[in-house]
Amino acid sequence: MQGEFLKFYVPQMARHDGSLMYEWLLEEAHASGVSGGSVFRAIAGYGRHGKLHEEHFFELAGDLPVAVEFFAETDAVERLLARIAAVKVALFYIRQPASGGLTTG
Repeated sequence: MQGEFLKFYVPQMARHDGSLMYEWLLEEAHASGVSGGSVFRAIAGYGRHGKLHEEHFFELAGDLPVAVEFFAETDAVERLLARIAAVKVALFYIRQPASGGLTTG
């Protein structure tokens, strides 16, 4: 299958419209026709402001980045990005052509 890989980086505790940002992105992607997505939490990272964030044992609510990833047809990616733009949410993302398939078992 030919499509696109789309990855967003958002702060773990960021919210939009009452939901955690990564949950909101998953819901918007589903409504846009993206067939699946995943969220991955980082153990350390820094962003455009250069501040290093690391996971520590005693942290209760981290501000680490999470990656929200999708693989979908180009039309679905376009619909998702349009939905995000329509509500004026500014998010950093990576978008690139990709191919996917199933291995034979």
